[in-house]
Amino acid sequence: MAEAAGRRTALLATLALLATTACWGSTFFLIKDLLDRVPTVDFLAVRFLIAGLVMLAIAPRAVARLAPGVRNRALVLGALYGVAQILQTAGLAHTPASVSGFVTGLYVVATPLLAAVLLRTRITAATWGAVVLATAGLAVLTLDGLSIGYGEAITLVAAVLYALHIVGLGAWSRPADALGMSILQLLVIAVICLVAALVSGAPGVVLPERGGDWASVVYMALVAGAGALLAQTWAQAHLPPTRSAIVMSTEPVFATFFAVLLGGESLTTRMLLGGALVLTAMLVVELVPRRRIEGEVTHLAV
Repeated sequence: MAEAAGRRTALLATLALLATTACWGSTFFLIKDLLDRVPTVDFLAVRFLIAGLVMLAIAPRAVARLAPGVRNRALVLGALYGVAQILQTAGLAHTPASVSGFVTGLYVVATPLLAAVLLRTRITAATWGAVVLATAGLAVLTLDGLSIGYGEAITLVAAVLYALHIVGLGAWSRPADALGMSILQLLVIAVICLVAALVSGAPGVVLPERGGDWASVVYMALVAGAGALLAQTWAQAHLPPTRSAIVMSTEPVFATFFAVLLGGESLTTRMLLGGALVLTAMLVVELVPRRRIEGEVTHLAV
């Protein structure tokens, strides 16, 4: 009975993480249009500030209920994610968007490596196979030539930080703490992006001027920001980090889907092949029977 309940919870967590990734994928064509008028770090600062303040207003006691150790972990996780956002943005200025998308997606490779080192997790052959499939799918979806330079290097650092965030969430998050941890993470991300916006050279923070732009920002703040991070934090309390990373590697698949459906892009054979590889990787980790592995649910110490 308990085992069946555990499987149902894991499936629900996977679906929640998949929905989160779909939300992230839905923002790509919106961001591409918005960044023609608003600097990237300014947009990130406004987006995460709105997300954090709205969630804090809705549940002001959630943060206070966190134990001091949990609060410190949320601050660390928020800092990892915030710095990764800035590095990814800086790297994008020096490398094509397609290459940036692929290098960022390498968190799917870094996550099992970090989980093995930090959590002493044993990774099965099937899981490694899924990692290879997901990486190949990302390459097919995004790459059109690859050279290694400054932009790629700092984007790779961002990918490692994203992987650390995934591993940290998997090790530290608990369902009861998900709301408070999400609020703190959002506020830390907002502060980091706000500081980056203020020191970027422009006087003050540039705000959207169009009503449609504000609608996009609010959607990305509340649905793809606050709601998505809450769902991710809760879901990762029930899933191993590597499994989470492979599910999250479907983000470019959803980005492609929404770009074709709503952004006017044409569907290509390359999109279909890359998407099929990534989805196959996710099915491998979900459907291939897994032994209960010692260390899979090991948690990091404070």
